[in-house]
Amino acid sequence: MSSRVTFRPTVEADLDLVLSCHTDEPVSWADPERYRSMLGNGGYRPAHTWIAQDNDGRLLARAVWWAFPTSDRPLALDCVWVAPDVPDRVGFAARLLGAAHDAFRAVGWDGLPEWHLFLAAGWRDGPAVAAALEWRSAAAARSGLTGRLERLRYEWTPELPVPEPSGRLVFRAEPDDEVFVEMFRQVAEGSLDDDTRRDLARLGADGQARETLDCYLQMPGERSWWLLAYTPEGAPAGFALPSANQGGPVVGYLGVLPEMRGRGYADELLGAITRFHAGRGATRIGADTDLDNRPMAACFDRAGYRNFGVRLVLTQ
Repeated sequence: MSSRVTFRPTVEADLDLVLSCHTDEPVSWADPERYRSMLGNGGYRPAHTWIAQDNDGRLLARAVWWAFPTSDRPLALDCVWVAPDVPDRVGFAARLLGAAHDAFRAVGWDGLPEWHLFLAAGWRDGPAVAAALEWRSAAAARSGLTGRLERLRYEWTPELPVPEPSGRLVFRAEPDDEVFVEMFRQVAEGSLDDDTRRDLARLGADGQARETLDCYLQMPGERSWWLLAYTPEGAPAGFALPSANQGGPVVGYLGVLPEMRGRGYADELLGAITRFHAGRGATRIGADTDLDNRPMAACFDRAGYRNFGVRLVLTQ
């Protein structure tokens, strides 16, 4: 390998170079088909794809970040690839990530994008997966991503049951965003969700609620799908946000107000979201929850959702 290495974001003319890398390691990565697809819908962009080249122009490493199509800021790191013959893959990947992180900070972005790695259920039983994760995790830590969170990935497909309405909650549309801001603020209290707790610590209650609103407004799901939930007597109980990402329908977000917890209302909210998407002809509904959020995982299990994989999230 030549001694001089350049770390830089790509430009449109680099596309063939960006697509030239390949791997047989058993972790999720941005293969050519995925890269072209996400480039087409705005999730990937040349400016959010960083490469390392030697002075002969050879591609030595590549990192690909994902963003909402309506946002200039990368939200998550999807893939890091380093050529197999690079002697120190950990150090080299850390240098590439570090260069990109420095550029992100230079334009005023606070915090580093998380790195999301998608794995099969039972991934700990595979030595090849462990080896692929080892150097990636070490590179992440060196570049400032020292936290680690495991999320369970669930899915509903049409052969699975659709929960019947029980009548315990009544659902209504609510066009006022400020009503949802207040709901997001309230349900964050005592939340078991790791992202919610970290955002509360970083932004405060109101900031966390407004960032949540902004996040869901940027998703492809329609704002008109969002529902508030009430008891038959008219008391607010929580909300259900059916939504979608670039892969299709997702559960989105559901929350029970603190004073209404312990009554099984999460099952009702998830049921409403499932019925909504199923009624629109969804062939798959995706969902995630933290491994440590056992009540929510149990809710998915009761609703018949299938746990098919894991999202490993490396955070700052």
